Amino acid sequence: MKKLLALALCALLAISCFAFATAEEALPTFDQIVLGENTDLAAKILFKNHRTDLKNLGKLDKYVEEFNKLYPNIEIEYDIITDYAESALLSVGNDDWTIMGIPAIDVDELPNFFVPMGDLETLDGLYNFMSQWAYDGVCYGIPSTGNANGVLYNKRIFEEAGVTELPKTPDEFIAALKLVKENTDAIPLYTNYAAGWTMGAWDAYIGVTATGKTSYINQDLPHTANPFADNGDQTGPYAVYKILYDAVAEGLIEEDFTTTDWEGCKPMFNNGEIATMVLGSWAFSQMRDAEGGEHPEDVGYMAFPITIDGKQYAPAGGDYNYGINVQASDDEKLAAMYYIKWLTHESGFTFDEGGVPIDKNGSYPDLYAAFEGIDMLADDSALPGEETLLNELNSESELAINAGGNTKVQAIVEHAFNGDESFDDIMAEWNEAWSDAQESLGVEVNE
Repeated sequence: MKKLLALALCALLAISCFAFATAEEALPTFDQIVLGENTDLAAKILFKNHRTDLKNLGKLDKYVEEFNKLYPNIEIEYDIITDYAESALLSVGNDDWTIMGIPAIDVDELPNFFVPMGDLETLDGLYNFMSQWAYDGVCYGIPSTGNANGVLYNKRIFEEAGVTELPKTPDEFIAALKLVKENTDAIPLYTNYAAGWTMGAWDAYIGVTATGKTSYINQDLPHTANPFADNGDQTGPYAVYKILYDAVAEGLIEEDFTTTDWEGCKPMFNNGEIATMVLGSWAFSQMRDAEGGEHPEDVGYMAFPITIDGKQYAPAGGDYNYGINVQASDDEKLAAMYYIKWLTHESGFTFDEGGVPIDKNGSYPDLYAAFEGIDMLADDSALPGEETLLNELNSESELAINAGGNTKVQAIVEHAFNGDESFDDIMAEWNEAWSDAQESLGVEVNE
């Protein structure tokens, strides 16, 4: 489907490629944008966005109001989409948007859809996480914020349960969940199964967290034989997913996982009805600021419970990247640049949302206090010539690692709950699918 979208847009670009090229040559790069210049610029921006919570809280309207004090003639209209990942992918080739969070396309398709923001070497020296949506040395997206991946936990419930130290291994985490079940009325681990997309969060921990290697996801995994095999030391991808299987099998989740409620879980967590959830740091502010939540001070964030040679690691990376439509007019492109620069530099969005700063000189919010001594590392880019290899393997194997592979993680919950398939059998199936994909694509495998 993605390739068809790319081909369709390429036909359009072929008709007007000279006009686009001329416009892009005149457009300043992101690092050259200076807020306060061109304040008489007039344009309308249509912004596709996934943050329903910010819209409901009125924060998006406040951002627009503040930005318009500096650029009064730039009109900004948000299109807030609940099923964003799928919707954005289907509409990326349209001309009905100016800014969107870049969806899961292949990186070699970036020039077909998005305006170049500048060269990677320059922007990477100024900002964090710039390689995520770069191709052939050019950046096409600016991270909206950065995330570190760990575990949400309710500090009050941990204290009432008798959890005196944050767990650092899978065994310690399961033991903590058991204490929660024994000593409190809270749900030990809320799976968020029904939402679907929330289950894909588990994939984020199989790289840096589980291996300590920044090269693992994009460089090592495509060439690794049987990546889901048991290392025997509670590390590696096997150890990540086994935490979920064991928690379900031992009755440490909600009573009926099919009825979980994403919006409803936020005040539940805030008020101590839920003890833990495995989600990125982006979710921290949503739990803290939940409507109907009366205990924001109880919302905590900890590193994922895997330890490698006495050390814990947390993956850090960009959230959705802001991308500008290559089909927009010159004024719309420039206005979009100014708004993205304002959002990332002046709005306070990243700090307020508990994000890792995009600016290398930015400040970290207090939620990362529990990460002291824990290395936050970003994944390395794919090796030259292998920029699309992981996506190809994901598609061929149908495992979709870090690419919306929600159903495979949901299946772990189902089999653990029903007791109809062992965890080792599930991992053996995944290894077989991965190996078959490697063979089909002619990938060199390192034993």
